[in-house]
Amino acid sequence: MTIEIKNLRKSYGSQLVLDNINFSIGDGEIVAFLGNNGAGKSTTMKIINGYLSKDSGDVRVCDIDVDKDSKKVHGLIGYLPEHNPIYPEQYVKEYLTFVAGVYGFMGADAKKRVDEMIEKTCLTREYKKRIGQLSKGYRQRVGLAAALIPDPKVLILDEPTTGLDPNQIIEVRNLIKEVGKEKSVMLSTHIMQEVSAICDRVIIINNGKIVADDSETHITNVSEDNSKFLIEAEFMSDVDTKDLAMKISSSEVKEIAKNTVVISSDHDSRSEVFNYAVQTGNALLTLKKHEKSMEDVFLENTKKN
Repeated sequence: MTIEIKNLRKSYGSQLVLDNINFSIGDGEIVAFLGNNGAGKSTTMKIINGYLSKDSGDVRVCDIDVDKDSKKVHGLIGYLPEHNPIYPEQYVKEYLTFVAGVYGFMGADAKKRVDEMIEKTCLTREYKKRIGQLSKGYRQRVGLAAALIPDPKVLILDEPTTGLDPNQIIEVRNLIKEVGKEKSVMLSTHIMQEVSAICDRVIIINNGKIVADDSETHITNVSEDNSKFLIEAEFMSDVDTKDLAMKISSSEVKEIAKNTVVISSDHDSRSEVFNYAVQTGNALLTLKKHEKSMEDVFLENTKKN
């Protein structure tokens, strides 16, 4: 595992921010770390980076204890905070050379590493400009280039596409997916489409507790308590939801649109729904597994407590 968190706890005074949370991130995973403002996302990321101390628990990066060898951990992590601390008066290459020096690259090695990151993040037409002259999309690229300079095992990105226009969002997403082929990525975002577009797995934190941790594919195909099959059926005409529920054992039926229902049951009920349509003469237009949006999943899990 590249990141392992066990029983992590953190308070600010009397306010408990992280309540014994546990999760891990494996090699080559792109993981979305989601939660409302104040849920504990940024605090968790800062503790992993060693920028913030914990109250208790165990935090390891590539099996190295963050508290015991923070300097080594810093070299394993590339971090792009929400408010990227870059210097607008500096030229792009000047800034990246400075960052390379912080990580111990000198002379020809620093130049080589900076040139590689400029090419990797598609800054070849921008590197002679001052950072303050760049669009926000290109400033994010500079931040990513800086985060990648130490060749980290883990990339931690806090709201990497906030404030970008649609084209810039797509460009940054593609860059993250490309980086994710080689490194583990932990990504915090409020943009749910981003999760579906680039993430393998979803972790949701709410009120300092981990309330969901599953693959992006599975988490959108199960009920709120992860124990039910969800089937979506569209009929030709109105559906008596109570009558349909009586025909399907251990089920709940909810109308989500005109003539369209979602059946929640402890088994795959599609054959029973088909039989109901035949018996009632109400033709089926569609019958499929119901996939919730990431917005639905997020709301289900963050409305708790």
